[in-house]
Amino acid sequence: MSIYRKTAGWLVAGSLLIHPAQHAVAKTDEQPSSYYIEPGSYGTKRETDPPDYVRNLSKTGIKGTEDITWLDVGLDYRMRYERRENDVRRRPSRSLDEPILLRTRAYLGIKEILDPLRAVAEFEDARRYNSQFDRDNRDINEFELIQGYMELHFKDALGYDDRGNARPAFIRAGRMAFEFLDRRLIGLNKWRNTTNTFQGFRASLGEDANDWALDLLALQPLTRLMTDFDKPNQDQWFSSIIGHWRKWSDIVTIEPYYMALRQDASPGNRNRARDIHATGLRLSGWVSDTGINYDLTGTYQFGRDDGRQHDAYMVTAEVGYTFLEHPWKPRISAFYGHVTGDKDPNDYKNNRFERFFGFARPWSSDDYMIPENVIAPKVKIEFEPIKGLKFDGGYSAFWLESNTDRFNNLLDGSSFNRDPTGNSGDFLGHGLDFRARYNITPYIAANVGYTHFTNGEFTKNRQVAANGTKSNQSDFIYVELSFNALDIFK
Repeated sequence: MSIYRKTAGWLVAGSLLIHPAQHAVAKTDEQPSSYYIEPGSYGTKRETDPPDYVRNLSKTGIKGTEDITWLDVGLDYRMRYERRENDVRRRPSRSLDEPILLRTRAYLGIKEILDPLRAVAEFEDARRYNSQFDRDNRDINEFELIQGYMELHFKDALGYDDRGNARPAFIRAGRMAFEFLDRRLIGLNKWRNTTNTFQGFRASLGEDANDWALDLLALQPLTRLMTDFDKPNQDQWFSSIIGHWRKWSDIVTIEPYYMALRQDASPGNRNRARDIHATGLRLSGWVSDTGINYDLTGTYQFGRDDGRQHDAYMVTAEVGYTFLEHPWKPRISAFYGHVTGDKDPNDYKNNRFERFFGFARPWSSDDYMIPENVIAPKVKIEFEPIKGLKFDGGYSAFWLESNTDRFNNLLDGSSFNRDPTGNSGDFLGHGLDFRARYNITPYIAANVGYTHFTNGEFTKNRQVAANGTKSNQSDFIYVELSFNALDIFK
């Protein structure tokens, strides 16, 4: 059995998706083949476990560490300059802000040498300077432990799959940060300066390489405190069961899931009790050797929210085509997202979708949109003219799904972000975005982007209601540099 296998014109090696034109590979019958195929849809690639900046010490190139295979280490530094003009999230909306965001992360992971016992610690220091707005925990979380857990790990507890991959089992307890599915419901929020983290338990049966796997979560989200040690939200428990069926991954990967958020009423949440349940299914894959890929997800939510019946849903669909024979490997894609909002603020039903702990950036690159009360069609193009230099760009349009519900991020989330009468319209605006990423050296990566947002009728009408004035458009420019200290030695 070969470690490399071809699917949809791509080769899968371990958990990597590689195009044949980019890699010359030699086949061997000595190693198993992974079932995992990266979906390829825009902005949905999950952070790896451990994170992608982490290296095994034996492979860093540091002299004298060649035999230390039991230790994973990482040291990552990111700095980003932003220029935001007329940011619709702010009040007043007419403004210029040029913050500088700094983030440092460090990771230590012990594995194998003490098996089945393993341990991980990851630290983060996130800061913001030069902003005219109040400090907040989206950008600031100083000297924080974002992961600190113990793990019991059994490499082949569930035997082996048909391709010879060991099926492990593990259980973790402590602080954790991770991503699942397409990141729209559970994500690290890697773009944001601070990280979503949890405290509790995670168990897994199998891993990405296997034909099937199952993840089980029972967690409390951590409340990010800008200068103090983060604390678990004692009022909330988040639980989930996520399945992964990759037996037919040459055609489709099937991921059913169930999630639940329970919140007890307390003064800290204005005595709002919640019991929100969600069932969903994700289907993704490649269509033979055509270069066509797809990613489809549907989620239905039900339960109780502050005494009201909860009834909401989200549907996302993306179809893309990659020109496999072109040296730049250009990909064009079309996306449609439909997420419900509350229909009537005065009835006994809540239709506003609960985003849980998802990653918002796939919805809009300026952080304006989240998966709540939005209809969002998009078109994207991606290409790589030379190795290490990647471009992408796209056009998006946004509407309120319900014109009587809110545009969450508008005007600092104040009450002016909603018109219960529906008389302010439903069109939020157009978005144009461009991005370039380049690996300057093996250990320095650059990320430069620009987004132009043209305000729609709802956005302008609510700005007038709040401020007596409006802006017609906003601009967002950023320049980001990332440094991986462990790659210096290679």
